[in-house]
Amino acid sequence: MDKFLNSVKSFFVKGVWQTFFVKWIWQTFCVAWVWQVFCVNLAYRKFDKWKAWIYLLPAIILLAIFTVWPIINTVRVAFLNNYNSMGNIGGEEYVFGFDNFKTIITSGDQFKTALKTTLLLTVITVPLSTMLALIISVCLNAIKPLQKFFQTIFFLPYVTNSIAIGMVFAALFDVVGDFMFPDLIDSYGFINNIIMKLGGKPVNWIDGTGSDYYWTKMTVLIIYIVWNALPFKILILLGGLQSVNKQYYDAAKIDSTSKWRVFWKITVPMLSPMIAYVVITGFIGGFKEYTSIIGIFGDPMPQDLFTMVGFIYEALPQAEYGEASAAAIILFIIIFIITMINLSVSKKKTHY
Repeated sequence: MDKFLNSVKSFFVKGVWQTFFVKWIWQTFCVAWVWQVFCVNLAYRKFDKWKAWIYLLPAIILLAIFTVWPIINTVRVAFLNNYNSMGNIGGEEYVFGFDNFKTIITSGDQFKTALKTTLLLTVITVPLSTMLALIISVCLNAIKPLQKFFQTIFFLPYVTNSIAIGMVFAALFDVVGDFMFPDLIDSYGFINNIIMKLGGKPVNWIDGTGSDYYWTKMTVLIIYIVWNALPFKILILLGGLQSVNKQYYDAAKIDSTSKWRVFWKITVPMLSPMIAYVVITGFIGGFKEYTSIIGIFGDPMPQDLFTMVGFIYEALPQAEYGEASAAAIILFIIIFIITMINLSVSKKKTHY
């Protein structure tokens, strides 16, 4: 017992505890330092090298399954002669070739109608909507009071479902009742009522059949597509206008330059990158037009208003996946060529 008490006394009185405590702290520090340098940092460096890929892995897997593979499979199916999903289930084998493309091109007037309607809608609506968006953007940029309010009003259609907007347009133009029997008509529609107030005759905008009503329907469709395309283009162009250096306008004001000349010599060149962007995206969207026609005219799509996307969707219920895939490839080639032309022109005309 005495020996134990003496050892305890020497540990605390003679400073032995200090030496022990210092050694313990030093050893603990050395172990922690070695662990940090050789274990934790090494593992962290390895993890840091692959960290971005680990974070991206779920999105990459989803894109590979739902985007990359369908594209690859579409190209594969397009070149399998007379491919049919029902035959594929039954174990039928298909030969590589171009029969699906031949079938589409020589199938009759449906493909030609789809191509013609798509081209007409794109060529008419894209320039028209771009010019209107540019004019509205310039006007909005010049209005300082309630500018944010008007921006919100113009942007609302962009976040609204296109099918719902199409139904509203159909209600504006549609005639409720049989147009051939005026006594049975409940309503001529909002637009026809205005026309009749001005002394004109009502028009069968939605349900008319035959070649005489082709441009009547196209007019409704063009108005809708232009109106629906305006919000996004206004947003892009207005953002570009607000970033233009005001010194250009101040210099033009000092020189007493007319507003029309300022618009063409300053505003349009400074906005040329944004204009090129909205034109290119507008052409791509125009060639994929489908939901607007369904929203206004209903499903099935009218035969005289078939678009390329409508042609593709029409083949799917019949299990004609080979023809649908071939039509999708043709549409891709058309969009690619138009985009390349737009990019080539924009490089010469765009001021950065």
